[in-house]
Amino acid sequence: MVTQAPPEAAPAEPSARQVAGRRWRSARGVVAVLLAMVVIAVVLAALRPSTAPDALDPESPRQDGARALAEILRQRGSNVTVARTTEDALAAAAPGGVMVVTRTERLTDDDLRMLSGTQVDLLLVRPSAYALDDLAPQVRRSGPSFEETAAPGCALPVASLAGTVAFHQSETYEVTGPGTACYGTEYGGARLVQVQTGSRTVTVLGSGAPLTNRRLAEEGNAALAMNLAGAGTSTVWLVPDLPEAGEDAGQRSLGDLLPFGVKLFFLELLVAVLLVALWRARRLGPVVAEALPVVVRSAETVEGRARLYRAGRARDRASDALRSGARERLVPLLGLPRGSAQDPSAAQEIVTAVARRTPYDETYVGAALYGPEPVDDAGLIALTDVLDDLERQVRQS
Repeated sequence: MVTQAPPEAAPAEPSARQVAGRRWRSARGVVAVLLAMVVIAVVLAALRPSTAPDALDPESPRQDGARALAEILRQRGSNVTVARTTEDALAAAAPGGVMVVTRTERLTDDDLRMLSGTQVDLLLVRPSAYALDDLAPQVRRSGPSFEETAAPGCALPVASLAGTVAFHQSETYEVTGPGTACYGTEYGGARLVQVQTGSRTVTVLGSGAPLTNRRLAEEGNAALAMNLAGAGTSTVWLVPDLPEAGEDAGQRSLGDLLPFGVKLFFLELLVAVLLVALWRARRLGPVVAEALPVVVRSAETVEGRARLYRAGRARDRASDALRSGARERLVPLLGLPRGSAQDPSAAQEIVTAVARRTPYDETYVGAALYGPEPVDDAGLIALTDVLDDLERQVRQS
């Protein structure tokens, strides 16, 4: 007695939990990288010191204040006046003096307009983009620099006498017109630029570190700070107070408002996306051919398309398909090139050749192969009979 082996069971469909598990295992590396980037960005943003309200204040003894520089200038005979508003600064400014302007993000449009009309030399310490547009339009921000120290690299006396300066993190600038650029970087920007605007000189310093109590004794910081802030007969130090609510202040661009950690996070995110794209692209192998899940007979396909034509009353498309197929089958039998079946310029040649092989005249054959669409379904059925008869007679001739 011969027993038949039981048929092999079809592989079971994976459950939703199994599918979710496979997707998690394939994506957990990407998720881990993104989470690590978020943690790093948050830590860097938390460790980066924020700007104190009294930063670069000539009356502040804190590390980021500028009291030491103000006292040195007074001991050398310079008259240093501290102003909290633009009106007070302009009232205290005297011809031949220097006005040091810090915290320009607190200046309103009216403040910038008043400062742009003064004839006193200006020293702008890390100004905002809005302040540059109004007070030094020929100067444009180039980007940040993180080199600790830099040499002058220019013939400007205030820089060449100071020598190497410790800027630490600094903004860099480009001059679009006449001007002098000092302490340049290898990427083209300069940390100190000086331009002439009308009858006054505007100096733009990309870092406040050389003026602070903490960094004043480093390298040639003290010399550069005194050469810049004490270059005139008097010094007016403008540290604007926070504007009142409702005033048009806080002129800062989106780049000024974004913390450094956020910028670094987006940069890391871009790098991670590119790395993931390269990693996934390398895993792509050759195209794999898969068997169709269901085999559909050609007759069923034809019937399905015919039902769609009938439901849409598309007798024009149905008749075009019938005539095109008939011409494709007739052309080889007539000894004509296959490409002529769908070539309108070869229509007369095909009609003439078919008429010679059949008892019908060219008018009848032309109406059958290239005529108008049938007016109803009965006409469409009659067209199929006519095309079948033409093809049969050509084959038998």
